[in-house]
Amino acid sequence: MKRRRALLGASALALGAAQVVSAAGEPPIRVVYHVSEGLAQAKRALRLLKNHHQADPAALLVVVALGDGIDFLVQDAVDDGNYPFELLVEPLAAEGVEFRVCRNTLESRKVDPARLLMQTSIVPSGIAEIARLQAREGHAYVKP
Repeated sequence: MKRRRALLGASALALGAAQVVSAAGEPPIRVVYHVSEGLAQAKRALRLLKNHHQADPAALLVVVALGDGIDFLVQDAVDDGNYPFELLVEPLAAEGVEFRVCRNTLESRKVDPARLLMQTSIVPSGIAEIARLQAREGHAYVKP
């Protein structure tokens, strides 16, 4: 009986170790967050991104902002509580979250790219970037 328990315990340990090794050997989860609806959606997205990153620090997280969704990535943008969005974006960017802004939106809304937060990069088309990330790089899609 003792030997059987020892064998079961050893098997469970080996199985647990195998799961850890396989999980560690898997590629990271890739996710694109689509922000296009303004400051309220951006605030939700930032909260979800923070939670997502805490739950899975290895995840590759990309925010693609277009349309009204770019507003939170402009200098001096604040949420409904007058809290600067930059103070929410900065720590996420420091942890590897990428923030991409649609050039088409910048041009159509006449937003000077120099007004964007320094944590952003510009892509030619936000919607094309989302499609590319999904089709070519295997990103899951989230629209908060």
